[in-house]
Amino acid sequence: MTTQLNPKGAQNTACSACLPTAASQPAPLTPAEEIARDEQALLKIESEVCSWGDTVHYAEKPLFFQRCEGSYLYDSYGRSFLDLQMWYSAVNLGYANKRINDALKKQIDTLPQLACQYLHKEKVALAQKLVASIQRGFKAKGRVHFNVGGAQAVEDALKLVRKHTGKSRMLAFEGGYHGRTLGASAITSSYRYREHYGEFGDRAEFIPFPYCFRCPYGKQVDSCNLFCADQVARKFEHEYTGWWNPKTNKSEFGAFFVEVLQGTGGYMSAPQGYFEKLSSVLSERGILMIDDEIQMGFYRTGKLWAMEHTGVCPDVIVFGKALTNGLNPLSGIWAREELISPDKFGPGSTHSTFSSNSLGTATGLEVMRVFEEGSYDKIVPEKGKYFLALLKDLQGKHPEIGDVDGLGLALRMEMCEADGYTPSRRLADRMFQRGLEGNLNVNGQTMGLVLDIGGYNKNVVTLAPSLEITYQEMDLAHDLLDLLISESKKGM
Repeated sequence: MTTQLNPKGAQNTACSACLPTAASQPAPLTPAEEIARDEQALLKIESEVCSWGDTVHYAEKPLFFQRCEGSYLYDSYGRSFLDLQMWYSAVNLGYANKRINDALKKQIDTLPQLACQYLHKEKVALAQKLVASIQRGFKAKGRVHFNVGGAQAVEDALKLVRKHTGKSRMLAFEGGYHGRTLGASAITSSYRYREHYGEFGDRAEFIPFPYCFRCPYGKQVDSCNLFCADQVARKFEHEYTGWWNPKTNKSEFGAFFVEVLQGTGGYMSAPQGYFEKLSSVLSERGILMIDDEIQMGFYRTGKLWAMEHTGVCPDVIVFGKALTNGLNPLSGIWAREELISPDKFGPGSTHSTFSSNSLGTATGLEVMRVFEEGSYDKIVPEKGKYFLALLKDLQGKHPEIGDVDGLGLALRMEMCEADGYTPSRRLADRMFQRGLEGNLNVNGQTMGLVLDIGGYNKNVVTLAPSLEITYQEMDLAHDLLDLLISESKKGM
């Protein structure tokens, strides 16, 4: 028997077999078990209080990330994930870029907030640099107008077109993606973004993008003579094609919204000469060309603006995402002087409380300085050529890779069945999910891989790594993708 004292000091006797022992106490949780417990609790709360309309939940097992640096994300367990999509090409200069972060911190301590009806020097300096970059690239004079997100900038472009042309009907590409506000959804070809939101009377007329791997006209790129561009011109031949009135020399369309490389559409690039021919067709008929650079701007393709590769000068350029390296929402449009001069597009033409916010403009200004001081016009094409060669090596090993292509560090890898052509969304999905498990073992390292899936059939791995990615990291990406494909196609 064992003697114990009760709370008042009286003696109690109890059988020693009845007392708790070390063996009967629950074992303490390991750090990993504590993390798992805490994350499960958070996921339960999230499932009850968060809308899935914005967080999407494409991943079967949503991950919590705790920090980021360079080309890597790190989860709660400290595991590293090589990121090959960099927040949909918003973080071109790498995660936690010290120079960009320091510019934001400095602005927080000086002028963190200011109503956009007032001026601050960072806004003017950033606008000047953007205008100068476009004047260098396109030899055109214009002005910049700021907003917050990419879709809002697209809305501003739509307003500009309507005000200038008096027309609300637009042209856009099949596979084009311009955002999910009501106006931007109207010119985005995916019906599922509009399906539940009523009638879209101003929905764009969509035409095929020159998707050469799967040509909608059944042509071959080396012999088609830009047949796809001729099909656009054909729509203006006479009144019965539906786009043109030869008696008044007028079209019902105000503008054509284009992407040089389709972002969500799968990073497809048009054949050489296509945009030149398209631009000629449009300008002859008074239809504006709106160049959406939200995903492909800021040296993603090896030039500050993707449209520079074509030699065509658009009437309006829409930009966002990488302008602030993903630190603070800021977007905008550049337009030709004759479209956006104060007498044409005056005060109050469009407005957002946080447009030209001081944190965004200060960060964007530093991003532009980094680009000016670096040799990204040489570095990005060189890295892109190297990475593309690695992808072609993978294509030689895996017949399921039907097509690889790219421009700068905007690269694509189209996943197919073993015949190399039939789209395999299942394989692409497996790769996406498997990469997020964080336990790929390559070269003595265990890590995860962050990918993005796009394309018309949702079978294209779209790659947008940091512009600062090293050659060693690209080699690592090759090995991780090799393993990922091999594991993902087992049992298919």
